[in-house]
Amino acid sequence: MPELLTPRLRCSPLQLDDWSFFLSLQQDPQVMLYVADPRPQAAIREAFDSRLPPWTPGDEHWLCLVVRDRLTHTPLGLTGYQHHQRDIAEVGFLFAPAAQGRGYGYESLRALCDYAFTTGGVRRLTASVTAGNEASKQLLLKAGFRLEGELRENYWLNGRWHNDWLFGRLRGEGDAPQRTAGHRLGAVRIRGTSHPRLPHAARSSTPAHR
Repeated sequence: MPELLTPRLRCSPLQLDDWSFFLSLQQDPQVMLYVADPRPQAAIREAFDSRLPPWTPGDEHWLCLVVRDRLTHTPLGLTGYQHHQRDIAEVGFLFAPAAQGRGYGYESLRALCDYAFTTGGVRRLTASVTAGNEASKQLLLKAGFRLEGELRENYWLNGRWHNDWLFGRLRGEGDAPQRTAGHRLGAVRIRGTSHPRLPHAARSSTPAHR
């Protein structure tokens, strides 16, 4: 199981004692605004349990990493990816409101991409963002992802259909040249993590959700 280190962060595999933090993210309206509708705690627990088994590159279930402050060990968010093919995977992330706007999303996503493209053997990374989630869009662009398309009325959320922004990054493509301050990000949907497409859908709430 991978553990990723950055100057400020430690990203380590989800454990049983992370349940309360996982639940708090999934039940926070601000965090889940662009991710998914509210759901029963039993459904959240099912998503949590599905991310606990040991993971190795190529496995079908989510690599779900808890992002923590390296000094205080405080949990800040979740990040990870899931393979759609052996060399293609979709990234997702979720961060607590108090951890947003400090660059943690970019710092952890950059480390995740580096791992995926090297040790993970991934050739292409993708991300799906609910249209209107500008913070996550800008974060992905900063991390070297490109906006590759838009699917109209593709995601059911808050009682209506939303468009999806589709992003991709290939191995060998670097970060965007600009360097901006940390964005207040919500989440990138993680598919197959929480809600089925209709009536629910999963987005990246980092490996927590979509």
